Amino acid sequence: MYLPRLISSVTAIALLIASTVLNVSGAERETGKDRYVASIAITGAIGPATAQYVKDTLLSADPQRVEAVILRINTPGGLATSMREIIADILASRVPVIGFVAPAGAHAASAGTYILYATHVAAMAPGTNLGAATPVQIGSPISPSPQETDKDKNGSGQPASKTKDALTAKMTNDAVAFIRSLAELRHRNADWAEEAIRQAASLSSQAALDKGVIDLIAQTPEELLSRIDGRDVQVIGEHRRLATRNLPVRSSEPSWLIRLLAVLTDPNVAFILMIVGVYGLIFEFSSPGAVAPGVIGAICLVLGLYALNMLPVDYTGLALMLLGIAFLVAEAFNPTVVLGFGGLIAFLLGAMMLIDTDAPEFQLSWTVIATAMIASIGLLSLTLGYVWRARRSPVRTGAPAMLGQPAEVLDWSGQEGHVLALGERWQARAPRTLTPGEHVQIIGVEGLVLEVRHGPELAVNPGGQ
Repeated sequence: MYLPRLISSVTAIALLIASTVLNVSGAERETGKDRYVASIAITGAIGPATAQYVKDTLLSADPQRVEAVILRINTPGGLATSMREIIADILASRVPVIGFVAPAGAHAASAGTYILYATHVAAMAPGTNLGAATPVQIGSPISPSPQETDKDKNGSGQPASKTKDALTAKMTNDAVAFIRSLAELRHRNADWAEEAIRQAASLSSQAALDKGVIDLIAQTPEELLSRIDGRDVQVIGEHRRLATRNLPVRSSEPSWLIRLLAVLTDPNVAFILMIVGVYGLIFEFSSPGAVAPGVIGAICLVLGLYALNMLPVDYTGLALMLLGIAFLVAEAFNPTVVLGFGGLIAFLLGAMMLIDTDAPEFQLSWTVIATAMIASIGLLSLTLGYVWRARRSPVRTGAPAMLGQPAEVLDWSGQEGHVLALGERWQARAPRTLTPGEHVQIIGVEGLVLEVRHGPELAVNPGGQ
């Protein structure tokens, strides 16, 4: 009696368990189908826009769907601050990050070498290279390490050439310690990493593989994913096995805000925006009510200041620029030679000192500076020319302003009568008798009496009517 019920219950439980297992397996298979590998490109100079692009992509990568993120690297280097931001985001990423120097002909120079060392898997395409990671401020490469010595011509051991100054040594040692820490974290060649900084060493893709700088060489992202399938990596202290074979690669394009940031953080664009903003406000202050110059100038000035906030700025240069702006605004209200030229010189000197980096990609173009100087000198010359002409030809008021003006005789008796001058009736006198309606010219003013003489008939009505 109870046996059929027991069998029925066991059967129901077995069916429930089987259904659950099948559903879980199906969900896992469905989840596996949805998984993909994200891909972003680091091309050109590395700056604030690149750092924000990488940050946004890594933060939005869902570990449940994104198996890994490929960084396609082709860069000559860039700002050290942006490079460190990217590396910090890679180290804190919840998904594995694969560095891939590609396509053929690409390079990961300077900051790109540091970033490649920070990735969980480092790969290169054939025909690519990396290295030359010496900080630009150091100048020429220095000795490989403080312990190494060179031999002089006599064969005696002499210390290698000393560091130029304490600042250079500090920058070098900091860069070496940083890249060695990345190499040790990813189990890559730390000695060559130090050579890349101290001697500006570079390697081809095959040489980098032979020296243990990278993990593999691959032609395409698909080949790369196939070869790293099953590789163990450490993500935020946890071991994870990559399952990348046959996964689709989806490119992550930068948003419009990142594209705008890339344009604005070009130092030349920021400088031009500052110039346009300053002169727009000057024109608005000089001619209140024009509106357009003030609106355009304010927008450009705000955008320029925002761009400068994203870049490494020398505050001495910024102070000189602000001082120059103050002088130029004062020139608009009270035109003088000293304020104008002083403001121009201060502004341009500040512009040359403004960006505090030696990275060539983030230096102000001398062409832009020269163009701004010529335009400013031209504008200042026009202003000073106007002031000079105004001072050489002062405006006459009162009695002197009436000399040479025409008048019309209203009535006359003997040598005295009344005339119409500048729309008003005046008492006048002349050395001879005049007739009403006759046109005369004012030659003097004595009190409220005009001295006139006979003049040719004028085309313009003396009364102004």
